Amino acid sequence: MSTYQHIQQDAISLLKKMIAIPSFSKEEKEVADLIENFLHEKGIPTNRLMHNVYAFNKYFDPAKPTLLLNSHHDTVKPAKGFTTYPFTPTEIDGKIIGLGSNDAGGPLVALIATFIHYYMDQNLPFNLVIAATAEEEISGKNGVELLLNDISFQSQLNGSALTGALVGEPTKMQMAIAERGLLVIEAMAIGKAGHAAREEGINAIEVAMKDIQAINEFNFEKISELTGKTTAKVTVIETENKAHNVIPSSCKFIIDVRVNELYTFEEILQQLKEIIKSEISPRSLRLRSTLIPLDHPLTKAGKKLGLEHYGSPTTSDKALMKFPALKIGPGDSARSHTADEYIYIKEIEQGIEMLINLLKETAEIYKAA
Repeated sequence: MSTYQHIQQDAISLLKKMIAIPSFSKEEKEVADLIENFLHEKGIPTNRLMHNVYAFNKYFDPAKPTLLLNSHHDTVKPAKGFTTYPFTPTEIDGKIIGLGSNDAGGPLVALIATFIHYYMDQNLPFNLVIAATAEEEISGKNGVELLLNDISFQSQLNGSALTGALVGEPTKMQMAIAERGLLVIEAMAIGKAGHAAREEGINAIEVAMKDIQAINEFNFEKISELTGKTTAKVTVIETENKAHNVIPSSCKFIIDVRVNELYTFEEILQQLKEIIKSEISPRSLRLRSTLIPLDHPLTKAGKKLGLEHYGSPTTSDKALMKFPALKIGPGDSARSHTADEYIYIKEIEQGIEMLINLLKETAEIYKAA
């Protein structure tokens, strides 16, 4: 029998109840209510900011640093091909099938269980705050970003510095220390309108085509050992002109750039400006690449426990944190957003035990510093 059997069972029960509540991005109120009530039943006071639920450990001390435990409770729409009802938690062969079970219900309930385990601990050298947040799947602004910038949240920290975070995502309980950033760029090729029959004007589509070819042939030189190459792909192209006999004077296209941790977004924009004629502007600079150092207490603790580290090709709420964050959790990213999404019960149980041990080792490192 596991030492943590009670909180493991509670976590699995909570996950099943979460699956039963549709919680698409921006529609998370009911699942947020569920999580809030679950914590209340454990005697834990909570705070609420829109659909974001958070709580601090019982013996919060502003003189100590704070670690954030964060994951999201929103989901994408169910993929086609589910053989079970996406909102019915179906247990088969030791796994729970259902929308959001793996991404990121399993990681979230594992972090909640870990927080509950340490909630009454008076000897921690750091504070803990659990945050179950919204809109991760759409990189929305009313999720963890809203919370971290909230005046009330900042006042509750009362000067305590956020020195690290565990971001719950399905990583097979390995340490995703780096993430590629996402930079979406709008490009506008400029031509000159004219009549197609008389071959007048400068065709903006042709200008765009030359630029797109230049982008396809360009290689960003810095290759990361963790996240590989920075890639740029044109994913959308359109003109405002709908008449077949008019040479278009402008052509808009979208560039999806996945940026490794060796580049800043500003460097990427400058390099692209040097190789194309089109005017470019970023839609957003929010989702930057990230890296938590291997000498951070969280990663040092993970290495002591034998956890492997890697670079993640996917973007998470880790990108919105201005402090070191480690992405980790039970489940497998390959199952995310798929039909019959699932997570093994054993993965959740083992994940909770590993996360508890990870914070135990982290505490020892903080105490020794």
